[in-house]
Amino acid sequence: MRTESTNSPMDRRSAVKTMAAAAAACAIPQTHSLATEANAMQVIDTHQHLWDIEKFTLPWLPKDGPLAKSYGLADYRKATEGLNVVKTVYMEVDVAESQQLAEAELVSGYCSDPATGMVGAVISGRPASPGFGEYVGKVLKLKGIRGIRQVLHVPATPSGFCLEKAFIDGIRLLGSKGLSYDLCVKHTELPNVAKLLAACPDTRFILDHCGNPDLKDASQDPWKKNLELVARHPNVVVKVSGFLASAPGFGQWKLDQVAPIINHTIDTFGPDRAMFAGDWPVVLLGASYSQWLGTVREVVKNRPEADQKKLFHDNAVRVYRLA
Repeated sequence: MRTESTNSPMDRRSAVKTMAAAAAACAIPQTHSLATEANAMQVIDTHQHLWDIEKFTLPWLPKDGPLAKSYGLADYRKATEGLNVVKTVYMEVDVAESQQLAEAELVSGYCSDPATGMVGAVISGRPASPGFGEYVGKVLKLKGIRGIRQVLHVPATPSGFCLEKAFIDGIRLLGSKGLSYDLCVKHTELPNVAKLLAACPDTRFILDHCGNPDLKDASQDPWKKNLELVARHPNVVVKVSGFLASAPGFGQWKLDQVAPIINHTIDTFGPDRAMFAGDWPVVLLGASYSQWLGTVREVVKNRPEADQKKLFHDNAVRVYRLA
């Protein structure tokens, strides 16, 4: 899941109020219909959000708009029907801090049930908090937990927070325990992320949403340069996902606008360090699940088949230890 939701890298969640029904503007090739997706290679979705607003408090969730309701496994299955999504990795949804352990226990139960298709989970945590070590000790006992995430692109998080000593100590603890850390930051924070990676060489990192480029920016050059700083470090991989939420509204983007972002991300990290991610239901701020998956498939269709298999399936198995 993703509290990783925002219509701009500064706060993707603000996107909800600007959505417009303009799906036709996506300009996704007709070859990527639901019928043809069924015959495509298998997909492991490394970024699946689920939330029940009757059971959990999500402080960031808007009071109206497409995200202002519960999204469960049945909804996900409907959204991905016919797309050959065979497994998923749950992504935390920034529940109230007092409910983080309850969220972890819930999704651990899903990971224990083969019928759900969920084979791993990244749960919420606060690496800089005094009780983080105790919390990690508890979640390590749960089945399927692969990593931790704290969304850092929210306005309340100051620039450079990821370089504070307490935060770095928490991230190093994750590495010592065999857990990864998912990074969700503004693209302007990527230089600081690069310093964090250097400070924690024994921790595996996953950079979410291509580092959050903004489709509304006149130039992607600053994002490109910052992404390259991050990719120089061998202990980080990247997810191709999420940035459609920075479009002005649903469907208000085009293939020739997003293809350079996808290509630069994969080329910068290389075929062994990039993974597809759905970011559902946050992706609904910009496109349907099938539109997003179809777009990525169209962009990478001329790459070697082995590299496509890594992007959509094999890298996820290795990075999140799903075998």
